[in-house]
Amino acid sequence: MIKFYKYQGTGNDFIMIDNRENIFDKNNYSFIEKLCDRRFGIGADGLILLELKNQVPLMVYYNSDGKPSTMCGNGGRCFAAFCKKNGLTDDNKMIFEAVDGAHEVLFEANKIKLKMHDVAEIKAIQTDYELNTGSPHYIVFAENIDALNLIEKAREIRYNSVYKTEGINVNFVEQATGKIYVRTYERGVEDETYSCGTGVTAAALAYHHKFIMNLGHYIVEVKTKGGNLAVSFNFDKIYNDIWLIGPAEFIYEGVV
Repeated sequence: MIKFYKYQGTGNDFIMIDNRENIFDKNNYSFIEKLCDRRFGIGADGLILLELKNQVPLMVYYNSDGKPSTMCGNGGRCFAAFCKKNGLTDDNKMIFEAVDGAHEVLFEANKIKLKMHDVAEIKAIQTDYELNTGSPHYIVFAENIDALNLIEKAREIRYNSVYKTEGINVNFVEQATGKIYVRTYERGVEDETYSCGTGVTAAALAYHHKFIMNLGHYIVEVKTKGGNLAVSFNFDKIYNDIWLIGPAEFIYEGVV
């Protein structure tokens, strides 16, 4: 029997398993896919293992298709909350390792701040943008995105000749009063998720790149289907000091 914990960050949900004693077969991708299945398993957008690397918490992340994936921002905040629950930090800050390197975390009231890596390049593709915030993202600015057939439009990009092999996450971004609204299609899930942390980060940076482009420090408020997030960053030729800010909540625990 394997004990698991469910967490969610703005509707992006994850199965958490403490694998510090190597109880879980992390190469059994079909089993991971089954656990993430919403009808025949526990159900989640992804599965995260807690391991240790040189005594530092290590986040091992899988998409719901069972395959290892790149960085997950909402998953990172949930992972930090899971580490705190397991006594891996007594302070209001911590550092953990992920597939893209080390991440700093600050715990503030009901929110968790996750530091993302610097972004040096935003590539323009006609009126769209491509950038990597720990995971690759394609940004489309549009109006009335709630009326959009997101799955159809996103798959036209995700499965085109450029991205078909490696895949890319596709985000549709709408300007709203005092914030932006983001809907995301995630590769590996191959569906829309309620929220995507690296996608929200990418959307906020692309929004600054397209509409502001001034030097300085900025905080972009972001609405997703699953709730509200914020992205704080500094722009000085490159994007640095980037923080993804939002809630991460424990839902329940069980055994499988």
